[in-house]
Amino acid sequence: MADNNVNLPPGFRFYPTDEELVVHFLHRKAALLPCNPDVIPDLDLYPYDPWELDGKALAEGNQWYFFSRRTQNRVTGNGYWKPLGGDEPVTTSASKRVGLKKYYMFYTGEPPAGIKTNWIMQEYRLSDTASSSRSSKRKGHPKTDYSKWVVCRVYERDDDDDGTELSCLDEVFLSLDDLDEINFPN
Repeated sequence: MADNNVNLPPGFRFYPTDEELVVHFLHRKAALLPCNPDVIPDLDLYPYDPWELDGKALAEGNQWYFFSRRTQNRVTGNGYWKPLGGDEPVTTSASKRVGLKKYYMFYTGEPPAGIKTNWIMQEYRLSDTASSSRSSKRKGHPKTDYSKWVVCRVYERDDDDDGTELSCLDEVFLSLDDLDEINFPN
């Protein structure tokens, strides 16, 4: 989206934690409650290849965010999203389980013989326990089907990325790869 941070004040960046994505965005979306700021768009992911998300999903840095209907069909025009491992619990700071996160890797070509790419998707959904307890509290409202919505974070992993972030000082020290070139006072 060319102007995807329209609803955010200048200087603010969208870097939500897993808990924030589930509690403050996905739960509100599934419960049909207003989301302020309303910055994450609805997008049917599966007609799009990951490199086509720019301009359609909320972009922040090299990550794209969007809501999508949950589906088993994860096939696009040029490839498919293959699940990696099992579900990981998403918990609050009070250790309460509020959702589940699943990783997917994008492969080009036809399943199962596709070619692995560097595109990764984290798909967040509400946990069954969170959805049943919340929907039962909404008296007078029809039961909300929390399993219909997911929120996704898509990004392209750098080949050199091992998942750890370095501080500015770490990067400076790593750039000093040859200590013989440094002149120390006598």
